[in-house]
Amino acid sequence: MDEHEAVRHVRKFWGLHTKARRLATEKDDTFALEDEAGATFVLKVSNPSEDENEIDFEVSLLQHVAADGSVPVPALLPSWDGETLVTFVDEAAQLRRARIMNLAPGIPLDSTGSNPAEREKVGEVLARLRGATASFSHPAEHRLLVWDVRHLSALHPLLDEVPTLWQRDLLEEGLSRFEGIKGRLEGLRSHVLHNDFSKSNIFVEHGHPDFVRSIIDFGDAVHTAIAVDVSTALLNQLPRNTRDDAGGDIFGAGRDLLRGYLRYADLTDEELSLIPHLVMSRVVSRALITIHRAALFPSNSTYILRNTEQGWNQLKWFLARSEEEVSQTLMQNV
Repeated sequence: MDEHEAVRHVRKFWGLHTKARRLATEKDDTFALEDEAGATFVLKVSNPSEDENEIDFEVSLLQHVAADGSVPVPALLPSWDGETLVTFVDEAAQLRRARIMNLAPGIPLDSTGSNPAEREKVGEVLARLRGATASFSHPAEHRLLVWDVRHLSALHPLLDEVPTLWQRDLLEEGLSRFEGIKGRLEGLRSHVLHNDFSKSNIFVEHGHPDFVRSIIDFGDAVHTAIAVDVSTALLNQLPRNTRDDAGGDIFGAGRDLLRGYLRYADLTDEELSLIPHLVMSRVVSRALITIHRAALFPSNSTYILRNTEQGWNQLKWFLARSEEEVSQTLMQNV
């Protein structure tokens, strides 16, 4: 869908006269909108292959978190008919589902730096978000999601698509490590969680007392383990330039986030021992998924692979340590 078509749908269903600018996304058509008065919004048009119940799950969860009020999230803009999710047939004769949200204040965390106190505030918000989603349920919450790292073993066939031998060997060793801890995941506490607490989904404002101004994108939300949700957040605090010699503390920034998190939510010793392994597993899954998807959609490969390259040295850091040493990484000095 191009910008001109998006503008026509916005005018028809929401009565807004806007201009649109496409935003880079993995699979949806997403646009930044600005109306004649200068108000800004985001239009998200789901991929035609997305399941209707799963889209309803995401929208309902966003509304639930907004009503809870403990975490700032975008507000949905009702259409002319009072609907927050509008269904229509696009110009390519595809059934599409769209919603408009107000543009989150601040800037994405991945476009700026942060100090330890600010990272602690990020952790506090993740903990409060866990509390807000704990009371939510939906028929689609147990959907099978490729980005839920509990299902990493199912990605093993994608190894054949990794073109470089040394990268394939690293990923195979990482998959083997995951098999060693997979059985322990079944006993972990779980409920509906955001599952994509990446820097691009955290909008911040330096100097603001809360620092975190909004949490966006509930597209990977799912009923999963609390430890999985935390590991995803810590993955996104790993340094982009991990040293080749596997030295240093890869969780330096992540410990700041974890300190803030533990002010508002608890983690058991079992969860703390598994989280570093789950971070490593997410590095493996990210590489397998993105290499596969970049081959399928080469025109969007730059966006798809934007975080893949940094993962090789991150993976080396984990594999240079024994499983027991990795388990102890977050047990002390949090």
